[in-house]
Amino acid sequence: MLTVTVSDKGQVVIPVEIRRRLGITPGCQLDFSLDGHVIRAEVKRQVVQTNAEDGFGMLVCKRPGKRRLADFDVALAMREANDDRP
Repeated sequence: MLTVTVSDKGQVVIPVEIRRRLGITPGCQLDFSLDGHVIRAEVKRQVVQTNAEDGFGMLVCKRPGKRRLADFDVALAMREANDDRP
């Protein structure tokens, strides 16, 4: 357990190990709650709304012929794409 000191303004510094592990960067928001005598701080993650069109063109299959979505193995295509890199 790490101990920090509260400033006159009620501010604390989150130890770097914790910030790195949780991905806390400047501008991140934290949700605070009180559970008895325990303060909980949770990193507020924003949910990004996406749709299928946002991924258009991310993976390209160069195999000739007609293809069906059921025949497409995303993991295999990504491995093959990485194998083609110089």
